[in-house]
Amino acid sequence: MLVDGKEMRPIWLDGDHRTVKVIDQRLLPHDVVIMDLRTLDEIIYAIQEMVVRGAPLIGATAAYGVYLIVLNAPDPSVPEDYLTAESERLKAARPTAVNLAWAVDRMVPAVRTAKTPGEKRSAALAAADEIIQLEADNCRRIGEHGVALIRELRDRKNGGTVNLLTHCNAGWLACVEYGTATAPMYVAREQGIDIHVWVDETRPLNQGARLTAWELGKAGIPHTVITDNAGGHLMQHGLVDMVITGTDRTTYTGDVANKIGTYLKALAARDNDIPFYVALPSTTFDWTLTDGIREIPIEERDPDEVRYIQGSDGGELRNVLVPPKDSPAANYAFDVTPARLVTGFITERGICRATAGDIRRLFPER
Repeated sequence: MLVDGKEMRPIWLDGDHRTVKVIDQRLLPHDVVIMDLRTLDEIIYAIQEMVVRGAPLIGATAAYGVYLIVLNAPDPSVPEDYLTAESERLKAARPTAVNLAWAVDRMVPAVRTAKTPGEKRSAALAAADEIIQLEADNCRRIGEHGVALIRELRDRKNGGTVNLLTHCNAGWLACVEYGTATAPMYVAREQGIDIHVWVDETRPLNQGARLTAWELGKAGIPHTVITDNAGGHLMQHGLVDMVITGTDRTTYTGDVANKIGTYLKALAARDNDIPFYVALPSTTFDWTLTDGIREIPIEERDPDEVRYIQGSDGGELRNVLVPPKDSPAANYAFDVTPARLVTGFITERGICRATAGDIRRLFPER
């Protein structure tokens, strides 16, 4: 995507083919810092500490992680037990986003089928590049399908502004290009459709206020940052035409795991007859699970992410303690929105209802 006139992705491989470059998303929007990742341990750190985040980007980072496993193997032949152990360690970095395991499981066979050390390195690099380009292409197609929904709303409003609400960050920073929830917004902008986006701050790490607002601002898309609890009020007063979110894992029966607070937006949308769409590539479907509430693992993160808030005083970034220092805190990173509250899914193959039958209509091979 264009950032101040410069093409940028959140992840790329340096010219030395030994260094993975990523934007450190913990520091946005106040500072754009590029971090170098050269080892599997550094890849795992980046995923766990949310230097990189968002399901498709975690998958892309994991793909490069397997490449680094091969590149840095103490035995250039990359023994099977070493490849398996390191790959499993990578898959355990974060539990909820299914793209992580999907990318690793796609990478490992490509390495196994190669014979010589050089062929293994080449195969790993080619497979990683393929995964990353696949995610970018999928997101572009999500935008092309999803813009039809925005165009329909515009026509109903006789050309008036379409007000969208999104939660967390499901933009190009979370993906590679275009984003998932933001992809239809970017395409709408390209097509001259007048939109405005309500951006949930998305506590505790404020990915909406920090990342989505930064992205939309750079793209010239009108937006307003709101508190997480303001969405229902806006819906009651007719100020939201559609909700679009991303997802970190979605069952093939339609249950959606996404950033904590998504479920509450879906409830408010249902109560106010507002369409609630989830945008995702097929790589984010979990084709093994049927009951998201009971079966999707929900990550619990460091309570200090709740207790402290990060911001800028015009100079350095600072962490400030909000509650009493002795008050305990809980930090559930995701919740699950049941399929019955989801109007539909926007995928790279088109739009479908949140039912097993309609999802499989788009993905019959599953």
